[in-house]
Amino acid sequence: MNVFVAGATGAIGRFLLPLLVKEGHTVYAMVRSEAGKEAVLAQGGVPVEADAFDREGLIAQLRRVRPEVVIHQLTALSGYNLEENARIRKQGTRNLVDAAREAGVRKMIAQSISWMYEPGEGPAGEDVPLDLEAPEPRKTTVDGVAALERAAAEMPESVILRYGLLYGPGTWYARDGAVAGKVRSGEVKATEGVSSLLHVEDAALAAVAALGWPSGAVNIVDDEPAPGTLWLPAYASALGAPEPEFQPGQGRGERGASNAKARREYGWEPVYPSWREGFKASLAQGN
Repeated sequence: MNVFVAGATGAIGRFLLPLLVKEGHTVYAMVRSEAGKEAVLAQGGVPVEADAFDREGLIAQLRRVRPEVVIHQLTALSGYNLEENARIRKQGTRNLVDAAREAGVRKMIAQSISWMYEPGEGPAGEDVPLDLEAPEPRKTTVDGVAALERAAAEMPESVILRYGLLYGPGTWYARDGAVAGKVRSGEVKATEGVSSLLHVEDAALAAVAALGWPSGAVNIVDDEPAPGTLWLPAYASALGAPEPEFQPGQGRGERGASNAKARREYGWEPVYPSWREGFKASLAQGN
């Protein structure tokens, strides 16, 4: 199968490309730099120079390579910039969907997130609406996610992967990541807000599996939604950082998400069912 990956050099993309190549797919990977081109070639992919904000250029490239599936893993995670991430989800996705449709692509697999559900009791399933009435700054992210999911749904087939909070190599929670530094310095507090986490390897494996999944949204999270009072101290310990300070309360919508649909309907099983073993494994490897 011919697969086009947008976001090929990101944290998930670096795991995803070799998995797709190993399965025998021809992988066209969107790049914007010489370093990105070299990284894609080293993993057995075919680099395609394009920019998510250049609509016409993207259309031309997708028409040229004619993929059967587009995997959308675009993010802007180099900093805590909610506006730039929202712009990628809105404008970048809009351009990618338009280009895919122009090129006759049938299916898109798109990265979304699982902590944008309306507030409520217990981990959210996919039937819970997005938190469209959220106040700012949360509203900026919710609106970006909603725009991404609406645009992707215009494809003949679309699978929306609502990922948990990513940790592992190349993420903010890697040993050299932005959050790791803040945890070491005591800036991150352990609250009662519940999160669902996900190792980046499981995120990539789910994207590969989704090539055979039907259209719709699906939570891709581990088996153990947990409050920050549980998972953050475990993360800090694995990192060798001081125990985080407790801060009462929780943020809007911090309820976690359920992976029951992915497990029951699609047979998906995470390599790291819990952040407990995932933190130890990823941080023990120096990631």
